[in-house]
Amino acid sequence: MACALTFTRMTVKSMARAHRRLYMISNNVQRLSAYMDDVHFWMQSNRLQLNTNKTGLLWRTAAPRQHQLPRSAFRIGSADIIPMTAVRDLGIYIDADVSMRSHVQRTVAGSFAILRQLRSIRRPVPSSVFQTLVVALVLTRLDYGNATLSGLPAYLLNLYSLCSTPQRG
Repeated sequence: MACALTFTRMTVKSMARAHRRLYMISNNVQRLSAYMDDVHFWMQSNRLQLNTNKTGLLWRTAAPRQHQLPRSAFRIGSADIIPMTAVRDLGIYIDADVSMRSHVQRTVAGSFAILRQLRSIRRPVPSSVFQTLVVALVLTRLDYGNATLSGLPAYLLNLYSLCSTPQRG
């Protein structure tokens, strides 16, 4: 009997905590929505336009609480913004868990796509021209935002360095 009573108290307490957290999230969503409406109004009054096609919403929280975040669309002006798992800001992709995994994967994929295209013109073009193209199209892409990669795990840095090392073949 005492065990069942303790379990019931714990369940009620945890439900109350979950309800408070849900209320806090809902309250924060309303405050953020009001803030974004103010920004939207300010931009319109200063003859600026918010590009909602390029606007992304990224909820940031600890990994165990990701499932508690709202998944519904967020209204800014007349547009609905859907929360994303990664957003792009000045060419840098930021994940919800700030792991930079999306940035590394997309940069490496884009760099390898360029290298595959360059491979088709490798023979007819002089070596110096080919090297200049690789530096201009691949290495600049890899160098952009390098400061954001500080402290990343070795497996992500190794993936990133695959594009910058010369490959034979």
